Amino acid sequence: MAVPGDPPGGTPEGIGGGDDELHPDEYRSVVFDEDFVRAARLQEFSARERMGEHARAVRSRSIWSGAGPRHGNGTPGRGARQGMLLVLLIATAFAVAVYMGLRNPYVPPAGGSTGPLSSTVVPLAPTAAVPGGRPADLYADSPAAEYRVGAAGITMPAARRTHHFTESQVVAALSIAKDYLVQSSLDPDVLAGNASRPVRVLLDPGQLAQFDESMASPSGDGRHAITGWLVRFEPHTAVVADSRVRVSGTLAYEESSPEVLEVTSDHTFVYAVRPATGPPTAADGASLFTVRRELRMRFDREDLTTGRTELVSAYVMAGPQDCATEPAEGFRPLPAGAGPTTVGPPASDPYASGHPRRTAGLCGVMAHPTADPAPAPQDPAPQDPAPQDPAGPAVLRPVPETRDPARPGAAASVSPGR
Repeated sequence: MAVPGDPPGGTPEGIGGGDDELHPDEYRSVVFDEDFVRAARLQEFSARERMGEHARAVRSRSIWSGAGPRHGNGTPGRGARQGMLLVLLIATAFAVAVYMGLRNPYVPPAGGSTGPLSSTVVPLAPTAAVPGGRPADLYADSPAAEYRVGAAGITMPAARRTHHFTESQVVAALSIAKDYLVQSSLDPDVLAGNASRPVRVLLDPGQLAQFDESMASPSGDGRHAITGWLVRFEPHTAVVADSRVRVSGTLAYEESSPEVLEVTSDHTFVYAVRPATGPPTAADGASLFTVRRELRMRFDREDLTTGRTELVSAYVMAGPQDCATEPAEGFRPLPAGAGPTTVGPPASDPYASGHPRRTAGLCGVMAHPTADPAPAPQDPAPQDPAPQDPAGPAVLRPVPETRDPARPGAAASVSPGR
């Protein structure tokens, strides 16, 4: 008797039949559960879907198929909706990226707050012959005898936090200011005019164009004097005879706004120089050249992080020089033995502490110190035939001047004024 479900005519020979010949254990690993069926890439259409004129027997379950699974009412199935949503998200992200690239809200506004340097350079002419001799002897007989050598003379004050800046930020501002003074006043290559990069790397990027223009085309217009940025001697005029430059001065800081720290430096640098054309081994051909620099530097928080500064102003007095020369390109010290070129009343003393007395003109004069150093013991028979100036090297004191239109470069002294 045939069992329902058996092939017509019975089970073919050679093929086992009956429940006693089945081995269920062989098919236990093949389980057609619901997850397996849902994961199948092909799915048979329902009877109603197959009744359509162009209907296919099966449909693809791929989310990328345009003819994705559809319900009986013709609406897209779950897989098709996920595919369209993914495409929509990708298109939206691409559109947002293009929009942000065209209109970046993080682009810094044009025109920063960095201002140009304002500088005043005052050459000082001697009122007496320029003393000459060995650098050590000149230093010993000058007010710079007690000055420290090199960077040791640039001392930093005790740093304390301000209302909006921490103690470490104040220390950073003072350290950058000291680095600027060292590089711009003591670096041998900078002094000789062979380099300017050690100074340039310490400046705010907003001032680099002005600095480069000053180096390329120096001018005494108050904006583009090389000697406003750094100390430089004219290479064909004088060279440094002793690398042990004497330095003394002060550093001070204050918070000018919640975002800005200001550091003011007031230092006197005393150099032993000699003529560039003279023999380099001359023992008694040196003279002293004094430069008084008062700088005002500004630091915002970005400057403190990057180790740079904005040089706001520079007031410089330097001598002995001839007032007829233009110190914008570099200082031109008068050699030892040169006589006075300008006579006038004294003004500020660059060796004195405190703010230097400002001059209204473009030239000043040098006068002897107000207090001479203690005289050295006198030998009964001095061996040095060259008499020493008992007053020692002249002290720089600028005074205002007016120029005679009939004599370009000549200076006429007037009463001092601030």
